Amino acid sequence: RDLEELAEAGALRRVHGGAVPRSPVASTYAERATQSVAGKQAVARAAASLLKPGEVAIVDGGTTALALAGLLPPATFITHSPLVAAALAERERPDVVVLGGTLDPGPMVAVGAETIRAYERITADVCFLGIWSLHAEAGITGRYREEAEVRRVMVERADRVVGLTTRDKLGTVSAFASAPAAALTHLAIEPGTPEELLTPFRELGIAIVS
Repeated sequence: RDLEELAEAGALRRVHGGAVPRSPVASTYAERATQSVAGKQAVARAAASLLKPGEVAIVDGGTTALALAGLLPPATFITHSPLVAAALAERERPDVVVLGGTLDPGPMVAVGAETIRAYERITADVCFLGIWSLHAEAGITGRYREEAEVRRVMVERADRVVGLTTRDKLGTVSAFASAPAAALTHLAIEPGTPEELLTPFRELGIAIVS
């Protein structure tokens, strides 16, 4: 009964065998831009160290990816986020490929069949993946169905897949699945994240960077 009451209040999401916390991420892009700002900047600094100059990088949308865009070394960048593309274009020697599709105002990224087909034709060195929710068993999940479908393809198109997440998203779950947690090769996280939150991902062989 307690689990049912918490689920009805939005604090938990029921899953087979029990319940896990829902993601605390705000529903609008404007609200997300004000959440965990210092943590996102720390995550961006950690993730930027994983890109070598001259590599090919897929950069997801989202506010953490936007913070990352200003820190990356010169490379070939591919993104379906107009906001991230604009930020990348301000870097030294910009080489930015913007993928088209239908703009979803929730995540502020292009989605749909055109976006998916474009990613299916790409092979990158690294994919910087925005994270809405990450759970060792439930995997990578998000609020927006079509964005989740695009991410499902993105994780398959790079040698290294770096999840960008603040600590409050770890161990949580959202409605739409993109991939198992083991699809990540690296997890960029803010310093000071409790080890008990990270252990399930270390056990999956994911390298933690902070």
